[in-house]
Amino acid sequence: MSAHSSPQKWTEFLKSSYKDEITNLAEEYPDVRSLSVSFFDIEQFDPELAGELIDLPDEVLRDAHQALLDIGDTKGVDFSKAHVRVRDLASHVQIRSIRSHHIGKMIAVEGLIRKATEVRPKISRAVFHCPYEHETVVMQGEKFVEPYECDDANCSRKRGPFILSKEKSTFLDAQKLRIQESPEGLRGGEQPQTLDVLVIDDLAGITAPGDRIIITGVLRSYQRVNYNTKTTFFDIVLDGKSIDVEDKEFEDIILAPEDIKMIKTLAADTGIYEKMIRSIAPSIYGYNEVKEAISLQLMSGVPKKLPDGSRIRGDIHMLLIGDPGIAKSQLLRYTVKIAPRGIYTSGKSSTSAGLTAAAVKDEFGDGRWTLEAGALVLADKGIVGVDEMDKMKADDRASLHEAMEQQTISIAKAGIMATLQSRCSLLGAANPKYGRFDQYDNIAKQINMPPTLLSRFDLIFILTDKPTIERDTQISDHILKAHYAGELSMQKEHIPNSGITSKQIEHAMKVVQPEIEPELMRKYIAYAKRNIYPLMSDDARKKIINFYLGLRKQGEDPNSPVPVTARQLEALVRLAESSARIRLSNEVNVDDIERVIRIVTTSLEQVMTDPETGMLDADIISVGTSKSQRDKIHILRDIIKELQHVHDGVAPYEEVIVHAEEQGINREKVEDVLSKLKSSGEIYEPKNGYVKISQ
Repeated sequence: MSAHSSPQKWTEFLKSSYKDEITNLAEEYPDVRSLSVSFFDIEQFDPELAGELIDLPDEVLRDAHQALLDIGDTKGVDFSKAHVRVRDLASHVQIRSIRSHHIGKMIAVEGLIRKATEVRPKISRAVFHCPYEHETVVMQGEKFVEPYECDDANCSRKRGPFILSKEKSTFLDAQKLRIQESPEGLRGGEQPQTLDVLVIDDLAGITAPGDRIIITGVLRSYQRVNYNTKTTFFDIVLDGKSIDVEDKEFEDIILAPEDIKMIKTLAADTGIYEKMIRSIAPSIYGYNEVKEAISLQLMSGVPKKLPDGSRIRGDIHMLLIGDPGIAKSQLLRYTVKIAPRGIYTSGKSSTSAGLTAAAVKDEFGDGRWTLEAGALVLADKGIVGVDEMDKMKADDRASLHEAMEQQTISIAKAGIMATLQSRCSLLGAANPKYGRFDQYDNIAKQINMPPTLLSRFDLIFILTDKPTIERDTQISDHILKAHYAGELSMQKEHIPNSGITSKQIEHAMKVVQPEIEPELMRKYIAYAKRNIYPLMSDDARKKIINFYLGLRKQGEDPNSPVPVTARQLEALVRLAESSARIRLSNEVNVDDIERVIRIVTTSLEQVMTDPETGMLDADIISVGTSKSQRDKIHILRDIIKELQHVHDGVAPYEEVIVHAEEQGINREKVEDVLSKLKSSGEIYEPKNGYVKISQ
């Protein structure tokens, strides 16, 4: 029993510290039903009262509510449906650290919402009638309880049967949430643990899956029942009393003054970009331009909100396509690891629900529909690494379109209509369709991904495995040095008298030691994204416009392909802003533009160059077919039409090839184009050796 708390004590506290807030509540009640009280204020007012609130929350909150009722009476307001909600507890408990001594105590837990049920009415005060219409009231908990006997002492039907009076009973809105630990707070290999939370009344429906929250509540326990037999094990549920939604970038990353000093010193270094490159997957040799692009992706550009309500994304999407065994997956995993908020998943094993979000029916919602967040929602304001994107199913790939461009995920199923946020960068990896990459063929043909998805990537890099003596020597030397460093470390650890010194290990480890430690890198990125919002200088703007117009000019000839589109211009802007953020500069300068022009040019030349003409062609990515390929299709269709007039509505296969060769298209290309036309249903074979255009 509480020895210190009382309604009078709370009345004194509320009148002295929350007078204005109570006045505002009285004016807006019952539309607003919560009085938010800071734990710090309670602690300053009376430390013993604050201690009792933690240890005996139910009794103390009951006193607080009574005090609010008493104050309401003096104002002529019935606060019976109002709540005193305590927030700002001094410390937070990790979900994995919750133990039996927390049961019945008030705790604050930080995490992100993985699942949320629909908001539905929950009975809190049930009124029953016996056959003689006597009323019996039963307060309800987790399970619905009917009265044992009638409350009327003179009732001759004390054992009922009883009928629930819904009109006289009290219902509250209720929702069940499942929160999980934030991925950035976990050590390598740890799986996030979860906790179920029950919220009622005005707390229900104010959050959505993917939201990062601090929830304060009372930890309850419920005995497990297996096949109608009570066990000795108990499940825990947090009875939510207040919710704070995090809206600041990476709130859980604490930056000490010495951290900020180190970050600013690094940013002032003229070699900061090279240091960034050497800090990304140092155990992987080379790929410096890709690593530089990843460092820009980690910083991201600046998201913009326009007056019409639309939003321009600042997040940078990047795709790595390459031969097997060249460390694409390692690059993804390392990037996700050093990002302040990152999630790694595989396209092969992930469904569209696992990647985006889904409405599901399971035990969590007691058989009701539940909204569940996927990887892109959980990585909101961070980065998600999706490996093996080429192995995703078509439906799963289609779900990425909205998530990547609009950065929202819309759900409309079983009466659930919701839009979740997916404001994250996507770093994808894919293998060529036929095993290894062929540089003489266009990219869209070799990747098992639709052009509509490929066109949403700001940067696409081709990573090829070409045997060359010089590079292979450098790679093998780097790999062996990395292994040697590990061997030295393991031998010293397990063979104490090996004679290996710490200095030897330190020297050997330099080859795989990141220039900026991962922990500092995470803080660097968090600081830059929180505080740096660069503007483009006039000179930088002119430079980027001239580059874009110069590329577009290549397509002015009616017979030339369109080299780039406005999507590439937006990518340049995002990358330039990110480059300025690395320097912690609030201005994008000409150096930033030159840097991103170099990176973007490399990407464009790798993926948008038509191998037949050597010219840039945006349609290779956005449509999946180059202009030269489309020209061949038109020529072949015309040839087939002409031959159909001569041969009673059909065109002999061999004659089509002969006529095409006369127009400069070799046999191999003709067969390839005809095969594509048949696959798309534009032509068909009415009989062996003949083709015909579909009507």
